[in-house]
Amino acid sequence: MNILLLGSGGRESALAWKISQSPECSSLIIAPGNGGTARYGRNLPLKPTDLDAVADAVKSNSIDMVVVGNEDPLVAGITDFLAKEAPEVLVVGPTQAGARLEGSKDFAKQFMEAEGIPTARYRSFTADSLEEGKRFLATLTPPYVLKADGLAAGKGVLILDNLAQAQKELGEMLGGMFGASSATVVVEEFLSGIECSVFVLTDGNGGYRVLPVAKDYKRILEGDKGPNTGGMGAVSPVAFADETFMRKVEDRIIKPTIEGLRKRAIDYKGFIFLGLINVAGEPMVIEYNVRMGDPETEAVMLRVASDLVPLLKAAAEGDLGEMPLEHDPRAAATVMLVSGGYPGSYPKGKVIGGLDAADGNPDTILFHAGTAVDNNGDTVTSGGRVIAVSSYGKDLAEALSRSYATAAKVSFDGKTFRSDIGNEFV
Repeated sequence: MNILLLGSGGRESALAWKISQSPECSSLIIAPGNGGTARYGRNLPLKPTDLDAVADAVKSNSIDMVVVGNEDPLVAGITDFLAKEAPEVLVVGPTQAGARLEGSKDFAKQFMEAEGIPTARYRSFTADSLEEGKRFLATLTPPYVLKADGLAAGKGVLILDNLAQAQKELGEMLGGMFGASSATVVVEEFLSGIECSVFVLTDGNGGYRVLPVAKDYKRILEGDKGPNTGGMGAVSPVAFADETFMRKVEDRIIKPTIEGLRKRAIDYKGFIFLGLINVAGEPMVIEYNVRMGDPETEAVMLRVASDLVPLLKAAAEGDLGEMPLEHDPRAAATVMLVSGGYPGSYPKGKVIGGLDAADGNPDTILFHAGTAVDNNGDTVTSGGRVIAVSSYGKDLAEALSRSYATAAKVSFDGKTFRSDIGNEFV
């Protein structure tokens, strides 16, 4: 198969790494890709949200299957567009209607409420109902959770301890803090527990497979302090996500989600991300995403033992049938190396050294995220999250040790990372 993978981050690097191993993959194009993805296929400089450019690339490269890595083109309707422009091509990713599960937090909360899926109590507000929103905040117990309704690059969530500050921030969000994304704000009760990420591949006809469970770390500082980021690291497996817990997840969340989509005649062939929290042994949904998570993918792909391409093809064709998805029994750990200043402003163009630190080591992989190749042929930083160092281990302690040892060998000006990823599990 000729495969086109849309995206440019660490998630796409990990997907490209896995897809390129398949004997069913004849050629792989990553669009636009980054400074490291060319080792798995060919980079193609186009914007995934430029739907016409994607359709042209599909036709000119005889693409058989498109795998949509990030959420923006899904919310923009890439699946629907390709169904009209290139109906013969398979697409791994939901239609625009399905992408609302991530594109609108208000829609997602209404969906969960209607389907009886456990989630936090909430209400949604606009600028016209700001005062009502402030009064609702006053009924909640701190901390207070404010979420921009639309896409905000993983940064549209505020968790605040002070009521007055929460009320002030609600006004600022509705006033344009995140642009049109926060024209509506979801205010919800805070759930206390430990989080995990569950990924489901579904074929739109009731068939699904559950990928290895992971946990990511969003805060920039150790001890889960500081502002949210796109993710500072991830581990898999997650100790508490045992058979009993996962049975609850399937019965109370996965099956009702898939059935709810089918009831609404929403064509959903692709990944569903369940951002879950374990509240005294009971799983509850924090959020949906309509693609794989980042940086969890950089750990999860290591633990997918099956050939991924036949699974993606079967999902896109609407028939996963009895196809198995085998899990690697080893643990995996990802440590994200980020630019100084991230998640605020940060410099770009810093030359990266030590990129051969994992060469010849089958247990550690450097997945590029925010990297590019400059005019001198040097690999340089081009984003906040730069390199995802991912390793196998017989257990998490060994996997983390390997990732941290390699992380120390990669260098660029301003490099920073968290040194406590996975500590609660080792």
